[in-house]
Amino acid sequence: MDLAAARALHDETPAIDLHADTPKLMVAVGYDLARRHTPPLPRAAWVGHVDLPRMRDGGGAAQMFGMWTFPRPRRGCAESVHRQLDSLHAAAAEHPGELAFCRTPDEIAAARRAGRIAALASIEGAHALEGRLERIEEFARRGVRALGLLHFSANEFGRPARGLGRDDTQGLTALGRDAVAELERVGVLLDLAHINRKGFFDALAAGRAPPMVTHAGVAGVFAHWRNLDDEQLRAIADRGGVVGVIFAPRYLGADGIDAVVAHLCHIGSVCGWETPALGSDYDGMVRPPRGLEDVSALPRLTAALLARGVARADVARLLGQNVLRVLRAVPPRVPFEPGRRAAGNTADTGDVGALSSPHG
Repeated sequence: MDLAAARALHDETPAIDLHADTPKLMVAVGYDLARRHTPPLPRAAWVGHVDLPRMRDGGGAAQMFGMWTFPRPRRGCAESVHRQLDSLHAAAAEHPGELAFCRTPDEIAAARRAGRIAALASIEGAHALEGRLERIEEFARRGVRALGLLHFSANEFGRPARGLGRDDTQGLTALGRDAVAELERVGVLLDLAHINRKGFFDALAAGRAPPMVTHAGVAGVFAHWRNLDDEQLRAIADRGGVVGVIFAPRYLGADGIDAVVAHLCHIGSVCGWETPALGSDYDGMVRPPRGLEDVSALPRLTAALLARGVARADVARLLGQNVLRVLRAVPPRVPFEPGRRAAGNTADTGDVGALSSPHG
């Protein structure tokens, strides 16, 4: 494994991970993003995978942080997302030389030139909107760049691939189609992780912008409800979108770095190398594969891809260039107002059960 060659590639191209759930830890247990952590039982650790020192060790340039909430009760989920956004904005303000909150490729590039790591924000599950489409713009103004319509429960917008309210015969609702249109209006990327197959294609039909699947596996390597089949992969590729491969053995079908490589290479073979990306799901209550125990290990994956014979230019694409292309294609279309908060409910029941909930 040529780690020197891998690190050299990281020096040349930004490595961007599309999904880590660290802000929930920051809110729930006061997790300090700027401090180096050593989780107990490294192979079995379900959280504590991401911090700024280890991102630097791993050559990471940017992390898209997912804001997730427990969907019962629904009231309070929006406030929970606001609190998680507060935690990211506060971390950037407290460590201005180390972390920059970013929305665009130009901002990511500027942060990298300044030696700072870029933080981007996404929402996992539109139940966080509490049924109100106007919250999409509210969150967009605070810097949210992607929103997943579903997580592990049905909501006003559609049905999950698995979880509470699953119904594979039902697709996107009328409100779900309106949500896709609103996302495009304000410049927030559509994330199709966790949505059922019918809703997946309904959502693609409802919009025109390149979509993301921030964290998933592929059924062509391992048949699993969480994984995308080749028709879904081609549909994302046809729209110029990206698919982030999850670092979770239970969805990869095997343990170890080679399992992640197999899923990335399958996407490359089916769609071309403009489609695969990284979507670790670190800090998401999933055990990472052997060799990728935390974010510092990313060069090992790069080295394994190069050893597999993936061209250097293609590895650079999946490390971050593909994500930058999609971020550029769907720019923010509302002003950035990070301190803006909606009046009304301040109860934060969206964190109930947060650290014991099923995830991934």
